[in-house]
Amino acid sequence: MKMTKINRRLLTCVLFIMGQLSISFAQGFTATGKVVDSNQEPLVGATVKTIGTDKGMVTDLDGNFALACSQGAILEISYIGYVSQKVKAGKNLTIILTEDAHMLAETVVVGVGYGTMRKSDLTGAIASVSAKDMKKGVITSTEQLLQGKVAGLSVIQSSGSPESGASLRLRGGTSLSASNGPLVVVDGIPGVDFNSVQPNEILSIDVLKDASAAAIYGSRGANGVIIVTTNRQASDAEQKTLSYNGFVAIANVAKQLDVLSANQWRGYVRDNNVGGALDYGASIDWQKELLRTAISHSHNISFSNSRKHSGYRANITYNNNQGVVKRNSMNRLAGSLTAYEIGLNGRLRLDAGINANFDSWTPIDSRIFERTLNLNPTFPVYNPDGSFAQLNGTNTENPVEINTNRTQDNKRHRFLAYGKAEFEIISGLKATANTSYEFQHTTGGTYKPTYARMEGQSEKGWAQRTYGEYTNRQIETYLTYDKEVADGHKLNLMAGYSYMDNVNEGFGATRSGFETNAFGYNNLNAGTDYRQTDVYSYKSKTKLISFFGRLNYNLFNKYMLTATVRRDGSSVFGEDHKWGVFPSVSAAWRISDEKFMQGTRSWLDNLKLRAGYGITGNQSGVAAYKSIAVLSASGAAYYDAASGTWKNSYVQAQNVNPDLKWESTAQLNIGIDFSILNRLTGSVELYSKKTSDLLWTYPVPQPPYIVGTMLANVGDMQNKGVELTLGYNIIRQKDFTLDANLSFSYNQQEITKLSNDTYEAVGLQAGSLHGLRGMSNLYSQVIKEGYSAGTFWGPKCSGIDADGNYILDYGPDGNGYDLGSAQPKYNLGISLSATYKDFDFNVAGYGMFGQKVLNATRMELFDSSRLPAQNTLDDFLSSGIKADPVFSDYFIENASFFRLQSVTLGYTLPGTKKIGFNRIRLYLTGENLFCITGYKGTDPEVYIPDNVLNGPGIDRLITDSDTGNGATYSPRPRTFSLGINLSF
Repeated sequence: MKMTKINRRLLTCVLFIMGQLSISFAQGFTATGKVVDSNQEPLVGATVKTIGTDKGMVTDLDGNFALACSQGAILEISYIGYVSQKVKAGKNLTIILTEDAHMLAETVVVGVGYGTMRKSDLTGAIASVSAKDMKKGVITSTEQLLQGKVAGLSVIQSSGSPESGASLRLRGGTSLSASNGPLVVVDGIPGVDFNSVQPNEILSIDVLKDASAAAIYGSRGANGVIIVTTNRQASDAEQKTLSYNGFVAIANVAKQLDVLSANQWRGYVRDNNVGGALDYGASIDWQKELLRTAISHSHNISFSNSRKHSGYRANITYNNNQGVVKRNSMNRLAGSLTAYEIGLNGRLRLDAGINANFDSWTPIDSRIFERTLNLNPTFPVYNPDGSFAQLNGTNTENPVEINTNRTQDNKRHRFLAYGKAEFEIISGLKATANTSYEFQHTTGGTYKPTYARMEGQSEKGWAQRTYGEYTNRQIETYLTYDKEVADGHKLNLMAGYSYMDNVNEGFGATRSGFETNAFGYNNLNAGTDYRQTDVYSYKSKTKLISFFGRLNYNLFNKYMLTATVRRDGSSVFGEDHKWGVFPSVSAAWRISDEKFMQGTRSWLDNLKLRAGYGITGNQSGVAAYKSIAVLSASGAAYYDAASGTWKNSYVQAQNVNPDLKWESTAQLNIGIDFSILNRLTGSVELYSKKTSDLLWTYPVPQPPYIVGTMLANVGDMQNKGVELTLGYNIIRQKDFTLDANLSFSYNQQEITKLSNDTYEAVGLQAGSLHGLRGMSNLYSQVIKEGYSAGTFWGPKCSGIDADGNYILDYGPDGNGYDLGSAQPKYNLGISLSATYKDFDFNVAGYGMFGQKVLNATRMELFDSSRLPAQNTLDDFLSSGIKADPVFSDYFIENASFFRLQSVTLGYTLPGTKKIGFNRIRLYLTGENLFCITGYKGTDPEVYIPDNVLNGPGIDRLITDSDTGNGATYSPRPRTFSLGINLSF
């Protein structure tokens, strides 16, 4: 049967319509979703394409995509540095991409000083910490971000007060009397205060650990270098962002000393028939009287606008942190503004910015802690009339009254401004100029009214004002040539010049004898009593001039060589040693890319061997004018007949030392980097570093010297160690990821030389016990060849005899024994992070092992004469001790510990775009949740200042007047915070 022409046309029309409907149906579907990383952070610019077609797109600023495709199509999602995924097209997909360890090594860029390098091309020992891996929770000092995150780096918080800082110690210490803290470089500006930049502004931190990496900073690199990169480097892509981050936190003291309660004190008096014991009728926990539940909050707003050729970013933060001791608090207002402009067809880039911090804090008088232990627990805080109760006697003043009846206000302003210009002269050749100005000033005001027990009553009111100012100006210019000079041959050359000067000055004044307390510390002239020493001022200026250069050579991405040299000239050293040269060389071999390794490529992603050697210096911590003769007032006056007046006499207070120079540290480092099955990554470092020309103040004969001591370069010190860093992607699934990281280090230190033909070390002592009852002019440590700094030295105690006396052994020569070192042998840091759908979880902890601590607080309290008038520790009653306190290893404890640093649980709300937000994340964080240790004090993590290696590891409540050690703000808080992250 034949079809008519009309039927054929009708059938053709129907088939055409059906075909068009089929095509429309197939192409009318739109796949939507979001691409994030393992921490639920959106991946901007991830590629989403349909397999088998040329259709694709990139994700937006929030990681979202919407791609027209057919139903059932297979999508491929990829992003540089991450493992690609294939998923079936659908609606509201959430694709989690995990990091590709091998690709990251090829693409991640790290700071190396005066430039950057690909992580895969590094030849030195450099550890990198990204913002997502840094410490979580309440951050009171920027140094805390690195706590437990870098193998070989110790970060010890000075105390629990919110205004306190932290000490940094990398691979042991290199100096006995100069600084042991690493050099901090912020956005290319060396020597910057770490706390001049706020934690939420930091993108990454790179730690240059060995001399081959740090030698580019010459005389300031001996203790390592920390390179901080902030988010001032906005993307050239079109972006506009606005975000808010805030939290509120509560904190309580994690641990207190277990002293006798009032009832325990009464039981002791009753059971021992103690006559003359005064029961005042109260029941007071004096430690608790000073403490509170601290409430803190923080708020941060940041916004940026980036375009192809220009952009800016602004950030403002406000922190209000309360301490767990009453009246102790710190407020901080911080802000930054950065901008960039690109011109001349991309050949010129200009950057400028400012950072400013304004801190105000109320510290506490550390003497209150000693008084809390000295007071009878039956003694009341207040008299019946509401006034403060007081006991007559020494060191038994009411600590609540001390903390209440005084005013102390401190303020600190930090300001950092910079400008940077980069100009590409020809292809591969770039000129850079970086200039900066850093300014800090600190003011303090203290007033103790006429009714205050400590100083106020005796001085009839006491007031003080202080002012300190620091400025640092520097300019650095350098040329960089980066070119592939032949097939497989890459060359990078850099040469530059640096100039820096800083000025440190200040003054202070004190007055007493006030008729009224109305003025406080604001009108010193109202005080009628003053002494010559009530007013002081100071000023010093130093300069550093440097020439530096670096060569990087890369052959076929398998063989790499780096060489650096720096020549520094410093004003702080002697006439004969103003200049020094600091060279280094390092090489790397990517073994995994060799042909003979082809059989391992199915499981071995990367294997690289590194080795380096270099020399760095340490000039930090050496004060200005130490090499020249200095005059000071002798304290004696003479009568000048010509003028008919009495005048001060001046004498030489310091010998001339033309040979004074920097301490030099030579370091050898061997490292291995590896990646296995794209899951396990890690590195192993072996190092040996020797510090020569250690600075120490030696006795010298008079004559020929005018002064009996001199700062001189004599000693040597050696540190050897091993470091291990591991990262493991345990689980990688669509809705569930689990990652673990570990850092471990071992360090052994030894002083190998302390004397020479000119200067002789005879029984150098450290660890002063001055101020402790019965221990004036006694020391707990020695600085001795063959031992580490911080070695405790004294008698061993084998027990307590029947009469309650210590059974002591002073050794065969009567000089005591080595009782252990205050420096930890092992450092450990671990973290675990997981995501499950919209939930994220992170837990981190760190520990130090093998160190000893002298529990001087316990030694002071283990004194039978304290009862019944004062108080003591609970376990003293069962100790059987009846003797006066004696220093021995009885009070030297193993201070090894592991601390659960933080636990964070977060939840990202889905569907927030419908209410106008790009992202809303809520989180809860707990910090310092527990500490596993056998140490009997409040906390085993005893603060070690950056510039002190001659008396670390002593836990005491009374300040040593010689070194200033001790009497730190002891209580450390346990903190819980609830926060929110918003992006618009």
